[in-house]
Amino acid sequence: MLRMQSVSKSYSHRGRTVNAMDNVTLEIPAGDFVAVVGPSGSGKSTLLLVLGGMLSPSAGEVFVGGQSVYGIDPKERASLRQKKIGFVFQTFNLVPYLSALENVQVPLLIGRVDEAEQKTRAAALLERVGLGDRLDHKPSELSVGQQQRVALARMLANGPAVILADEPTGNLDPETSQEILSFLEEANREGRTIVMVTHDMRAAGKARRTLRLVDGKIVPNGESQTNG
Repeated sequence: MLRMQSVSKSYSHRGRTVNAMDNVTLEIPAGDFVAVVGPSGSGKSTLLLVLGGMLSPSAGEVFVGGQSVYGIDPKERASLRQKKIGFVFQTFNLVPYLSALENVQVPLLIGRVDEAEQKTRAAALLERVGLGDRLDHKPSELSVGQQQRVALARMLANGPAVILADEPTGNLDPETSQEILSFLEEANREGRTIVMVTHDMRAAGKARRTLRLVDGKIVPNGESQTNG
């Protein structure tokens, strides 16, 4: 499902070259749930952005479902992301002036889904994450945990086969974190492939396996089985 072949990503910072990713090769089968861990600045978020078609690598190739992500033009790449990949961020990225329902409708609107179908599908997704009574609330009227659940519902709107989550529990209390992780586990049981960047080893323990990234490289023998 997901494959990186000899991928590097470097950039200049204060006159020196920083290797955010250094010749990374990995394969993530369909239906897997992988946690990516490592110290701050090790390249975890860069890996996720490159894998999701959001940040072009300096070298190497990335494939999603056998299709080269950076071997196609930007318009095709945007279409690939919209159809196959769902993103979850620590900062939620909700539109502040839209209601919960309207925020979940955004990817459906972009996908040119009929407006009535948009509302029906968005309402069902919010019901699924326990926010059926918060459809008309704007982000400022919701708790942090509720905002993350709106973000999860929005991420699922187009039925992505792949979920890329960057510190999805980073701003949340332990109880809400567990709810979000349980939601990701449920999505994985439905057959979705999940790659989750996290600094929390308890969160990583929910994944099927863990990859450790240090200085832009996957540590040798750093791939370990967690809970099967």
